[in-house]
Amino acid sequence: MRESGRGYATLQEAVDAIGDGSGTIEIAAGNWRDCAVQRGGFVTYRAAVPGTALLGGVACEGKASLVLRGRGALVEGLVFADITVRDGNGAGIRLEKGPLTVSQSWFRDSQQGIMTSNGIDSELIVDKSTFTRLGTCENSGGCAHSIYVGDYGRLRVTRSRFEQGTGGHYLKSRASRTVIENCSFDDANGHGTKYMIDLPNGAGGAIRGNWFVQGADKENWSAFIAIGAEGAHHSADGLVIEGNDARLAPGLRRSPAFVADWTGDRLVLGDNALGPGLKRYERR
Repeated sequence: MRESGRGYATLQEAVDAIGDGSGTIEIAAGNWRDCAVQRGGFVTYRAAVPGTALLGGVACEGKASLVLRGRGALVEGLVFADITVRDGNGAGIRLEKGPLTVSQSWFRDSQQGIMTSNGIDSELIVDKSTFTRLGTCENSGGCAHSIYVGDYGRLRVTRSRFEQGTGGHYLKSRASRTVIENCSFDDANGHGTKYMIDLPNGAGGAIRGNWFVQGADKENWSAFIAIGAEGAHHSADGLVIEGNDARLAPGLRRSPAFVADWTGDRLVLGDNALGPGLKRYERR
């Protein structure tokens, strides 16, 4: 690990050296069994060569490879893998405070990819990242997901891929504003998965230009996108859902709803390309 030209034996030492200031930590290629807690400052975590620096198998505070509660963070080009903890929420990143931007990163083979606490008026941005073989509903604390966002203010996910889920939802967001654009949700080889996108408390924003395939092995195949299933805490008036392509994997015969809505709010449901068997909208 290097920060400001200096080398450090552990990731935590590099984070602590930044303290409440701002700095960039460059992580060399390799399979690092390491983790860190950021308690202050603004830290950029960057792979020296994108896709070659792995934080795997170790969770700080029984939570994640990176536990973030500083003034903000940027993560670029890292791989997070093989994170499991006792409560079933082992994640690549646990975001507890401040804004976070993640780009060109890969989250795989863990209980959860990214998980946030509540953080009104903050923001999580994810771009050009991949989420593979994530999620579980095997623990008493509830399900884990590829991405789980609490009431964190705003979520934006763009140009990212979700695939081969192993339980829970691919993306679950309680944020008041959620934008998901130009992503792919490939559930063809998923196991025990639920919705592709779950906005359980409603949300404004947009779900636009995404590609969805629903696979056979589902715990809940009744909908692709669910809105307000746990109570409409946020208004979904004006939520735009358009320009998406959704279909069943070859050989499947079922009739899920593309959008299942518990809110009754005024959604903007535009043109979407739906495969055979899919219902455009279902009020629940």
